[in-house]
Amino acid sequence: MKKILLLGSGELGKEFVIAAQRLGQYVIAVDNYENAPAMQVAQESAVINMLDSTALDSLVAKYKPDYIVPEIEAIRTERFYAYEEQGYTVVPSAKAANFTMNRKAIRDLAAKDLGIKTANYQYATNANELRAAVNIIGIPCVVKPLMSSSGKGQSTIKSEEDIEKAWAYAVEGSRGDVIEVIVEEFIPFESEITLLTVTQKNNAPTLFCAPIGHRQERGDYQESWQPAHISQKQLLEAQEMAKKVTEALGGAGLFGVEFFLTKDEVYFSELSPRPHDTGMVTLANTQNFNEFELHLRAIMGWPIEEIKFLKPGASAVILASQDAENPKITGIEHVAGKLNTDLRIFGKPTARPYRRMGVVLTYENENTAIETLVKKAQDLSKKIKVE
Repeated sequence: MKKILLLGSGELGKEFVIAAQRLGQYVIAVDNYENAPAMQVAQESAVINMLDSTALDSLVAKYKPDYIVPEIEAIRTERFYAYEEQGYTVVPSAKAANFTMNRKAIRDLAAKDLGIKTANYQYATNANELRAAVNIIGIPCVVKPLMSSSGKGQSTIKSEEDIEKAWAYAVEGSRGDVIEVIVEEFIPFESEITLLTVTQKNNAPTLFCAPIGHRQERGDYQESWQPAHISQKQLLEAQEMAKKVTEALGGAGLFGVEFFLTKDEVYFSELSPRPHDTGMVTLANTQNFNEFELHLRAIMGWPIEEIKFLKPGASAVILASQDAENPKITGIEHVAGKLNTDLRIFGKPTARPYRRMGVVLTYENENTAIETLVKKAQDLSKKIKVE
């Protein structure tokens, strides 16, 4: 049995803890609030401000974990280098966690150091710099905080009147203490995909899941489906880019690598060094191991010979519509009895408008159209209410 310190205890962390416990591991779930989803299934839990270096250091010293596994962005990730020097294993690596928690570091690594194709971009630390950056990039363009998650603070500038509003929204949605944004050229993409990429120990090969398509609103995913429609040429390009950037970051684990697809080209967008929200579709048993099981196995150094795609699936989020303490979830009976359908209720102790509270999963045989599965998941997710 190994001891895992999980930093961040949301719904992705909860599924990771379940995967770890099924294979006999011990997890301490950490977040900045009580009763976070992963805490409900872990052996132990702790509440700290993970941007507080002293509190983070004390927690590591107390538990002396075999693995430190970050699940969110708002962590004092520069401390991870010191933990590695002390002999701790940071997942996937201190470099991976530190670079990918900040869009500036990962974008510069991909575009400048590795020569991977990305949208043109600039940075800004105030509204005046944002205006100057927009003049360089052009309108329309996309503004994102350097540190955020689930699309928080992300907006599209369609006219000069949007600039001040975009800056204020980005600051509001920023995590951590970095007040800076990235301004990206708007790519007229036809679709977006997530390529779940698994790096392994002992020089074992990098593996890829079947590509996952997704749709976003307010910068946050609403539905995802597997497999995504993509040409073989574009898939090989995306795999090559994903392999190059994950190798540069080092370590073992699952990465969620996001791409924009135009008619003929593939653009690297972002990367998460952990299970990805769009990858919750793998909970529909679309492949032999879901993304959380893959992350655990790679971390532990257990060989993964093959990621085998089994059947198409889709996911659709269940959203809250209002603020609530200890929200009540109703309507599960309208989904539970449907054929080839499953769901997850995350158990978040508070709700707010558009907060993700659960997910509906649908799956079928290989002859079922993806569009049919997505529509089924969408319709069923609307039957569940957060009150």
